[in-house]
Amino acid sequence: MLKAAIVLMLIATIASLFSGLFFLVKDEGNSNRLVIALAIRVSLAAITVGLIAWGFFSGQLVSHVPW
Repeated sequence: MLKAAIVLMLIATIASLFSGLFFLVKDEGNSNRLVIALAIRVSLAAITVGLIAWGFFSGQLVSHVPW
């Protein structure tokens, strides 16, 4: 369940990235939709990092690296 939430948040972050690109090209600096898209993207990324940290802290995500 946690992995699905992380993947969903990453997909939403990528969608926000492309919506910001669309607003950058279409609006040509005449509105603040680009700033709102950036704020949403930063919030989604922070939530994603928080989910990953919580997953490691709770033991739901484990690292199998040899070092």
